[in-house]
Amino acid sequence: MITFPVIASTLSEKELGDFVQERYGLNKKFDCKLFRTGVNHTYFLSDTHTKFVIRVYCYQWRTKSEIQEELELLKLLQNNDLSVSFPIPDKNGNFIQEINAPEGIRYAVLFTFAEGEKMRFMTNETCFAIGSLMAEIHNMTATKKIERVNYNSDVLLNKSYDYLTSYFHEDLDEMKYLKEIGTKISGNFEKSDLSENQKGIVHLDIWYDNLSVNSEKEITIFDFDNCGNGLLILDIAYFCKQLFFIESDKQIYESKVESFLNGYRKERNLSDNELKMIPDAGASIFVFYLGVQAQRFDWSNIFFTENYLKMFVVRIKNWRDYYDNKKIECTK
Repeated sequence: MITFPVIASTLSEKELGDFVQERYGLNKKFDCKLFRTGVNHTYFLSDTHTKFVIRVYCYQWRTKSEIQEELELLKLLQNNDLSVSFPIPDKNGNFIQEINAPEGIRYAVLFTFAEGEKMRFMTNETCFAIGSLMAEIHNMTATKKIERVNYNSDVLLNKSYDYLTSYFHEDLDEMKYLKEIGTKISGNFEKSDLSENQKGIVHLDIWYDNLSVNSEKEITIFDFDNCGNGLLILDIAYFCKQLFFIESDKQIYESKVESFLNGYRKERNLSDNELKMIPDAGASIFVFYLGVQAQRFDWSNIFFTENYLKMFVVRIKNWRDYYDNKKIECTK
């Protein structure tokens, strides 16, 4: 019988739990449960009083040095009393564990659990609090760089489009549209002329699924797996984009965006040039995450179809059309 190589595995809850208990000196009462698979795999480790998160990075998704950079960022934010989920060292002071999985070496990190609830339909007060915390993080990360990806137009748009060509024909109207807006947005990015203080380390994935809310105003942000270098407005635009598709009533959307931006302005200035970039920045991240899904087809194949592409591109069009119409209204 031939033994075939493995490209992706799901680690046993029990054995992973035993492994972490031993490495971190935890008591035997902790129970490990798989929470979800995805770009990475997430497990919860808990007893009656305490809960932790174990992230098991998928094989060859992040290098060890990239993970170290992520963790150094989290420790910086933690040391400055910013509310983020942060990594925990084991008995020997190590933050990254190496696991010999069937496909090869995978890395695992134990994080604090972000207490609170995931709130899809947020109040204005919650949006204000998220904006304030994001600005506080940006105050720490502005002008800094880490040894990770630089989120420029080539990474966000061009390379993402190239990944998509492995699964979708370039003659599709949706692919033509992505190519067209990629060229247009890249040109706008080049003309943006933002200062160094408006660039830095970005999270790139701050939305309701990656933050916990307590009492409407206590926010904890987690999952910095996509952190990298780029324009800080990318984080702002991404959150606005998420609100846009959550709130079908655009008056409510505008109210919550204003609360979010006011919360941000409470801690950090936002220039007119940055605000003008929100539509393009938000659209560029749409394209980027399509590219991520193409890169991680082993995870996304259950939904990654032409119909999905059509749906996603309609969303990009709706987002851009909304802001284009606002520009027209402002000129009347």
